[in-house]
Amino acid sequence: MAEDLKIRIGAGLGTGTAPGEFGAAVDLLERAGVDSLWLPEAVYSPRIDPVVGLTHALARTTKLKVGTGVMVLPGRDPVLVAKQLASLAALAPKRVLPVFGLKPARDAELPLFPVPQGRRAAVFDESLRLIRALLEQEEVTFEGEFFRVEGTGLGMSPVKRLDLWLGGKAPGALRRVGRLADGWLASFLTPEEARAGREAIQEAAAEADREVEADHFGISLLVAEDGIPDALAASVAARSGADPSRLVAGSWSAARDLVAEYIDAGLSKFVLYPAGPEPIERFVGNFVEHAVPLQN
Repeated sequence: MAEDLKIRIGAGLGTGTAPGEFGAAVDLLERAGVDSLWLPEAVYSPRIDPVVGLTHALARTTKLKVGTGVMVLPGRDPVLVAKQLASLAALAPKRVLPVFGLKPARDAELPLFPVPQGRRAAVFDESLRLIRALLEQEEVTFEGEFFRVEGTGLGMSPVKRLDLWLGGKAPGALRRVGRLADGWLASFLTPEEARAGREAIQEAAAEADREVEADHFGISLLVAEDGIPDALAASVAARSGADPSRLVAGSWSAARDLVAEYIDAGLSKFVLYPAGPEPIERFVGNFVEHAVPLQN
């Protein structure tokens, strides 16, 4: 199966990229021919907001695709999210790659995305259904538990159907991808765990009488240029219990080897992030040398 998959590798910016350097970094990725730029949601950090960053990056490029990797959906109004996506897709056709998650990575940010207590997953499911309807139908009537729209539309639709991908690795998250999403962007999973996750998603999709395309499975991967820092290794081990070298690449050579294992596990889309404050110029140079040749 792996030889039939379209391998694509995008890049994320490290936490060392200051807001004032964002535009130059985007320009560098465009000049280098990098497939895509990915912007995570991290409110209490120097990172650019994913929607703002996505808009800015698309406006100053012509080829670079830009994705949210990942953006929290429950707690946002899905009608407004759909309007943002439709607007961006109209302004930059075929270059908008939305990926949504259930909750922020940092617990301190959870109150910023309020939902009724104990109902976050239900809000997530309903939001996805409403966004999909608004992106694909001229007129929508939707009456759910949390949202209601009656006989209205966004006034625009993407030229090409906009794929909605999800993150997550809990059993419920995998089932949600299979039932509702177009793709999966995982993180901090070993190749073996990624294979199991893909299979669980495909099983859930089959049970829902639908299909997630074979090349719509991916993972984000940290690359540490000169070995995995002790603090990062300890943090990863505490979170997952797995050998950190199975979750974080300790060199560009290790990154190539891990990507090969993920491809063998049925994944074909990758986002590589610098694990430390590596200068963006050096990261992109290494990316072009080591990662780009893995694409087909």
